[in-house]
Amino acid sequence: MVTLTIDGVEINVPEGTTLLEAAAQLGIDIPVICYHEATTANGLCRLCVVDVDGHRLLQPACVVECRDGAQVETRNDRVERSRRTILAMLDSAVELEEAPELQELLADYGADEISYPDSRPREHALLDDNPFYVRDYSQCVLCWRCVQVCAEDAQFTFALTLGERGYDTHVATSYDITMSESPCVFCGQCIGVCPTGALKPKVEWGMQQGLSAEEIRASTRQARKRRPAEDNPSE
Repeated sequence: MVTLTIDGVEINVPEGTTLLEAAAQLGIDIPVICYHEATTANGLCRLCVVDVDGHRLLQPACVVECRDGAQVETRNDRVERSRRTILAMLDSAVELEEAPELQELLADYGADEISYPDSRPREHALLDDNPFYVRDYSQCVLCWRCVQVCAEDAQFTFALTLGERGYDTHVATSYDITMSESPCVFCGQCIGVCPTGALKPKVEWGMQQGLSAEEIRASTRQARKRRPAEDNPSE
């Protein structure tokens, strides 16, 4: 067992417990994006960072283990400033209207009041290439959850991967083949872990588009790859 203090409260936890898990035992909610209980924690998004012993670098609570005698602050000025910046940058690059949890965090940390006028939104064609769900990576925050759950964390199908690099990094299939051509078995686990509207069942998407029941049924029988220009001929 190790003993540490989180936000002024002392707690004893088994060795190997992460800061995120210890905080949860105290009822302290640390925000996360990339972390999900069904996937391996990788500390990618850095939204869960906390202040440990006032060190120069904030620590990702989802992967850092509790240390005996540590003094942890989960929401001081440094932590709030870091989270606010991350959220504001995401909001400037990704369409988050269908991510209610992230919308709440934007408001909570005041990130919705920050703008980056020179930012370049990530824009991707809507992919409708299978009978079961659509992929809109303009709404993707690159949390990797779908890639992980499709791989060693659950399905061992490896239908999803990451394409390109840097700002243009996006979730993709190998060689950009369609989902129907990929090893995907359409289990739906990727949809279940997606925190935004990037992955959506075909029926739900069709209802949002105002399609009739027959049009939705037709879309599940014959999938195609739809590009923005088809929705807006002026583009």
